[in-house]
Amino acid sequence: MKFVLFDLMSNHPNGVTGEILTAQERIQQVIDQAVLAESLGYDGYGVGERHGAPFLSSSPAVMLTAIAAKTTKIRLLPTVSVLSVLDPVRVAEDYATLDHLSGGRLEMMIGKGNDPRHYPLFGITEEEQWVSLAERYELLKRLWNEENVSWEGAYRAPLNNVTTEPRPFQKQIPIWHGSASSPLSTELAARNGEPIFSSNAFHPMAKYKELIDHYRERLEFYRYDSTKAIVGAGAGSLYLANTTEEAINRFRPYYDIQMNTDTAKHNQSPFKDLEDHIQNGSALIGSADFVIEKILKYHQAFGHQVQSISVGGLSKDEQYEQLERFATEVIPVLKSEIPSTVWEIEQAAVKS
Repeated sequence: MKFVLFDLMSNHPNGVTGEILTAQERIQQVIDQAVLAESLGYDGYGVGERHGAPFLSSSPAVMLTAIAAKTTKIRLLPTVSVLSVLDPVRVAEDYATLDHLSGGRLEMMIGKGNDPRHYPLFGITEEEQWVSLAERYELLKRLWNEENVSWEGAYRAPLNNVTTEPRPFQKQIPIWHGSASSPLSTELAARNGEPIFSSNAFHPMAKYKELIDHYRERLEFYRYDSTKAIVGAGAGSLYLANTTEEAINRFRPYYDIQMNTDTAKHNQSPFKDLEDHIQNGSALIGSADFVIEKILKYHQAFGHQVQSISVGGLSKDEQYEQLERFATEVIPVLKSEIPSTVWEIEQAAVKS
C-alpha cells in the first residue's frame, strides 16, 4: 500500500489553544509538512482546492510547485482540481508546467468539487456541475495528448488549431477521478479506464463501497480489466495515541471544530458524535493497532492500493508527532500486508 498526505489548507482556530495562524504562516506550514512527509517516507502529498474562508487552497498548482522545489521524490496531487469551474486551457498550461518543474511527479486528480460556493464565483450553476466537468475533462485530455486542437463546447470559447505549451513532461500525465457522492464520477473514470480516489470521509463504509463497486462493474462494461483497477481511499482525521481512549480524548476538541464547519454541514454527516464516527466511519482515531486493523478492514471492502491521511487542524507539534507515529508504527505493517503497484510501474491503461 502507498500512503499520501492531503491538506485542504483550512485555517480555522486551533481546537485546543484557539490560535489562528496568519495566511503566510499556514501556507508555509503546508510546505514544511510536505518536506517532512517526504523525509518520513510518504509516497505522495496532495493540496485540495477550495474558494473562500476558512480555506487558503485556491491555487493548488502554485502550492504544489513550491513543494516541488523543496522535494525530490514525493508524488504531487491536487486533491481535487475543481475542473467543473476551471478553464481547461489554463489547467493544461499550469499543470504541465508543474509536471516539468517536479520532474514528472504530477498525479492529476479532478472532480466537480465539494463546496457549492465556487459555482457562482465561476459562472455556472450547481445543476451544471457534472456536464461541465465531463466537457472540460475531455478537452483537458485532448490538450495534453494532442497538438493543433480544434474544439467547440458550452463552457468556453471555441479553439482553432491550438497547441498548449509547455507540453507535459511525462509521456502521459496520470489522471485520477475524485469520488465522493455520485456514480457520475465513477462512470466517467470507468469509461476512460482511469483510477478513482474515494473521499471516504463523511459517511459509513457502505456509501463509498457502493461507488467503488459501481466503478469496477462499469470498467468491465467498457471492456477494461477490473482486476487491474487502481483505487485510492481517504479517511477521516488521524490521531494516534498509546491507547484508543487517550486518542479520543485528545482529538475531541478538534473534531468539534471540524463538525461545525460549513463543509461538514454541507456533507450532512450521519454520525451523532466522535465515538459513532470512529465506530461506523473511517476516522483513524486510536492506538496504532486499532488504526492498522481499521485500514485493513477498509482495504478488504475497497481493495484500494493508496491510502490518504490528513492532520489538518492540529497544532504544528501535533502534526509532526502524528505523521512520525503513523510513519513508524502503521505504514511499515501495512506496506508488508498490502501489495501495491502504484508508482512502481508505469500507470498503463487497464484495457484488456
